[in-house]
Amino acid sequence: MSNDYFAFRRFTVIQDRCAMKVGTDGVLLGAWTEVKNAERILDVGTGTGLIALMCAQRSDSFIDAVEIDPDASDQATVNFKNSPWKDRIQVYCKPFQQYALETLFTYDVIVSNPPYFRNSLKPPDGKRSLARHDDRLDAETLIHNSIKLLSPTGHLAVILPYDQSDQFINHAWFNQLYVYRKSTVRPYPGKNFTRCLVEFGRQHTANFETNEILIRKGEKDGYSEEYRDLTADFYLNI
Repeated sequence: MSNDYFAFRRFTVIQDRCAMKVGTDGVLLGAWTEVKNAERILDVGTGTGLIALMCAQRSDSFIDAVEIDPDASDQATVNFKNSPWKDRIQVYCKPFQQYALETLFTYDVIVSNPPYFRNSLKPPDGKRSLARHDDRLDAETLIHNSIKLLSPTGHLAVILPYDQSDQFINHAWFNQLYVYRKSTVRPYPGKNFTRCLVEFGRQHTANFETNEILIRKGEKDGYSEEYRDLTADFYLNI
């Protein structure tokens, strides 16, 4: 792997102009999100375009991507054009709030790896700060605008820090988006949970699917079988 690009099995992500590089969070969300029967998907805060590309590989959907940073938007455009799915992915360089007001589409799936370091010290690089902090795309903005754009049976899928996931879930519930599926993520056995993958829908259900994902078999060991199975269609070597 080079810092400037990351090669997957069926596509390459060029990332030299993006503040946030390819990482485990994006790969997890792109592989975990249910897209099988989706006709149209929206990736909010697409960055390099990684999650949109993973969704394209896993479906026959038309995919729109929204990105506020011009450099990242340009880079995602290049990555989309270089992919096998260039005819059904496009990017819009604008805030999600603006896109939600202007688009005529509704979506079967909205997916987002949102900025979530609300209370952490902001890094000095302005673009990295914009990508990592929720000043422009906080939980309320993501939820409220997703509700506007979801089809009646549509789902919102996100990856969150584990310690902030309950707050996000509660806010979604108060806005009548309910948990359909949830996976908590540990780096390896014995380590605290670090991430939470959550899928929301409009209809309340008392029982939803839940499980745990381990990234590695141990602190210094290789990837777990479940992580290998989840990501095997994407990584070149795993």
